[in-house]
Amino acid sequence: QVQLVESGGGLVQAGGSLRLSCAASGIIFSIYTMGWYRQAPGKQREWVATTTSGSTTNYADSVKGRFTISRDDAKNTVYLQMNSLKPEDTAVYYCNAVHMWGNYWGQGTQVTVSS
Repeated sequence: QVQLVESGGGLVQAGGSLRLSCAASGIIFSIYTMGWYRQAPGKQREWVATTTSGSTTNYADSVKGRFTISRDDAKNTVYLQMNSLKPEDTAVYYCNAVHMWGNYWGQGTQVTVSS
């Protein structure tokens, strides 16, 4: 059974930082492309960042320079370090694992940035 469990969300003031974690089980973590997505109220889910099995990273323009995605294959965990947070970063953040063998989602963690 595949599980992706996010943690680390919360309430933070604008300009602050949070680090999200996503612990994976039930997959061969090292071969999966791992990503973070987010969904704000009334909006569609949008891509935030991705790290491939070779640790190549890509970012949405809206978070480039502020967010950093990383992975620890030994711990089956992907992280999202979020700095200089803005109120528009408020959303539910979802972890995603994708490979030709499957596409999996976590349950999400709420991030709220107050102005």
